[in-house]
Amino acid sequence: MARPRNQEARRGELIDAAGRAIADRGMAALRIKDIAAEAGISAGSVLYYYPELDDLVLAVHQAAVERYLNRRQERIDAPESPLDRMRAALGSGLPEGPDDAVHRLLFELHGLADRSAAHAALMSSLYAREVALYAVLLEVGAAKGAFTLTCAVGDAARNLVALEDGYGLHIVARNPAITRAAALTLLTAFARTITGCPEL
Repeated sequence: MARPRNQEARRGELIDAAGRAIADRGMAALRIKDIAAEAGISAGSVLYYYPELDDLVLAVHQAAVERYLNRRQERIDAPESPLDRMRAALGSGLPEGPDDAVHRLLFELHGLADRSAAHAALMSSLYAREVALYAVLLEVGAAKGAFTLTCAVGDAARNLVALEDGYGLHIVARNPAITRAAALTLLTAFARTITGCPEL
């Protein structure tokens, strides 16, 4: 009876190891032996659990999306006021810096979307869920009188996510003109404009 649980745990370890390998080396340079070395097992053991590398990479993408969204939601749920929740949202969507492993991994995996319907669906799902996250914050803030929205909620939410993604890519790519601090300042300025909230 313990075997299925052990297999599930081993698969989880391999997903984590593959995620680290992808974030560190990139998809183009990814090899089974890199994942095996990261996990501390043989290449044959990796293939036992995931005979197809594509299946393992898809599992990594699924896990990365869920972990990222759960972490964002936890940070946003912690404060109570609409302004503090919006500040938390703005800060949680940007990489901590060029070496942010989570964002590096997501950008690498999103690059597979043009060749894989499954990866494209994951990228689209992440985008839609982040848009919904911002839409709820904007609607609740407006309902509580903290925000006076200057455009449609959906448009505002989509633009916030697009700005996060754009700035995030520049941060991870080490563009010296876009640091995390600069990106957060610009993103917050846009949020002030669309919420009509100078205190933000």
